[in-house]
Amino acid sequence: MPKMPAPIMPGAEPFTREGGPRGVLVLHGFTGNPHSMRPLAEALADAGFTVELPLLPGHGTSVEDMLPTRWFDYAEAAEAAFDGLVQRCAQVALVGLSMGGTLACWLAESHREVIGVAVVNPFIDPPAESFRDVLRGFLDSGSELVPGIGSDIAKEGVVELAYEHTPVAAALSFFEGVDEVAAQLAKISCPVLLLSSRQDHVVPSSSGDLLAASVSGPVERVWLEHSYHVATLDHDAPEVEALTVAFVCKVFGVTVEAPPVDEPAEKRL
Repeated sequence: MPKMPAPIMPGAEPFTREGGPRGVLVLHGFTGNPHSMRPLAEALADAGFTVELPLLPGHGTSVEDMLPTRWFDYAEAAEAAFDGLVQRCAQVALVGLSMGGTLACWLAESHREVIGVAVVNPFIDPPAESFRDVLRGFLDSGSELVPGIGSDIAKEGVVELAYEHTPVAAALSFFEGVDEVAAQLAKISCPVLLLSSRQDHVVPSSSGDLLAASVSGPVERVWLEHSYHVATLDHDAPEVEALTVAFVCKVFGVTVEAPPVDEPAEKRL
């Protein structure tokens, strides 16, 4: 009999809010959960959009539940959530953090109807084979888990609700997904908003560089000067929310008054 998954951790629940005829799919990162994206999802919902923030398979419960999951599980869940929005909304945009950004790009590569993509520190540049060999070495030695990557946040006292360990086999499978996404970036022709933390201890800036250089549509890149990887919960969170809402409004062709930003980030295309 299959083992039942652990209960969802308080704060990691998926989020859905029905709004107008324009939908936004919001996707969280690897070993994280909707907690990291909930404020951004709520900001988009408050702007009047229909918002879907799913809990990806194996996430938000117990790390043991994530051990058997693979890239195709996350991709399948993202696809199902996207399809649900398409059925309810006339237009759909995508928003993602880290692996959520990878999944957003993956969806945009195969769905030309995506109206725009906003990503925060997306994982796009495939990891080196030498690094994967290190992880394979852990598996060969019987180690299924390595130290976690969650809660890379500069703001004192803020903690991301993420697993304390990383499942090795799942990570290696995720990297295969990154390979697939990186190879097809030119298929993304819709506008892209790329939010990059100047200091990121999880995803190197080369991922943003590759995305900006490879998509065929217009890219606006904004540098976040005061946040680490989980910028959606960090010092620049208000700016991330304001910029994302403004971008989504722009691609949808609607006007919503965004909250003011105290310290505008330095921009470069």
